Amino acid sequence: MVRIALDAMGGDHAPLAPVAGAVRAARAWGYEIQLVGREADVRAALRQQGDLTGVEHLLHIVHAPEVIEMGEHPAAAVRAKRHSSMAVAIDLVKKAGADAFVSAGNTGGVLATALLGLRRIEGITSERPALAAQLPTLKGTCIMLDIGANVDVKPEWLAQFALMGSIYAEIALGKQRPSVATLSNGEEEGKGNATLTDAIPLIRNMPIHYVGNIEGKDVTAGIVDVAVVDGFAGNIFLKGAEGVVATVTELLRQELTRNPLRAALALALRPAFRGLRRRLSYEEYGGVPLLGVNGVCIVAHGRSTPYAMQNAIRAGARCVELRLVERIRERLAAVAALSSSP
Repeated sequence: MVRIALDAMGGDHAPLAPVAGAVRAARAWGYEIQLVGREADVRAALRQQGDLTGVEHLLHIVHAPEVIEMGEHPAAAVRAKRHSSMAVAIDLVKKAGADAFVSAGNTGGVLATALLGLRRIEGITSERPALAAQLPTLKGTCIMLDIGANVDVKPEWLAQFALMGSIYAEIALGKQRPSVATLSNGEEEGKGNATLTDAIPLIRNMPIHYVGNIEGKDVTAGIVDVAVVDGFAGNIFLKGAEGVVATVTELLRQELTRNPLRAALALALRPAFRGLRRRLSYEEYGGVPLLGVNGVCIVAHGRSTPYAMQNAIRAGARCVELRLVERIRERLAAVAALSSSP
């Protein structure tokens, strides 16, 4: 049975959305979920979920008196709030009381708390982990990292992101030799800012299938399996893509409801539109793993709904089932052994 430590106080709609998502996940997949947060608030949210027959034994409240709010400075909040819902939940993973941590809270707070509590995987030389998202493309899926954990990066961090992304693509996508590219403002050699141009020689020395630079349009076209970028540009790309999807969806709705004939056509096409929405919605993916920390850590969207939180919990369980952290550690050890051999 997979055990999830859920930050019940994280997100714009906490604790209702995380708690409702936990109940849905327990019903759907039988996960044991520890709801970490202010006990009175979590218990009140649980009462609003109605009859819990059949799943009440899977839902456990773990009291945490403090909350790292969305607008707080991450480092300062983590230092000041040692008993936050994030810290208590991470500690459960650290002490093997849970298999994975899930939060829709302050991303910087998750990053700082996870680094402090779980430390880095042995073999990760980068000072910071990276958030890795699976993006739908015309050819399947592209993993992009970093999508927001690190606004400012160093060249060696990007090289480590490339290695971790390649390993993650092997594990999560089943790719034997995933193609890895750097996201830049042009495909030509030498394009990009100073950090990227300094990182490329380091990435070329990694034991991965690096294919050079790509542009933003190439990500959704499915040109490569892994796209490496700093967290600043990666987060802008991701949120821009979300905005484009929302805008195109609304414009299409407006066009299809301009007259009765189009409305009838829209009714007939509704299943196709629903399928498209499922493929493009962040809610379907739920959350993304923080690669590099020594434990499964899933970060969900701040505005996550109960359905999104349900899928974030599923994403955490999936990483546990795939033995993601253990397999990354094994691959890093193999890479280190290869590089040290004469």
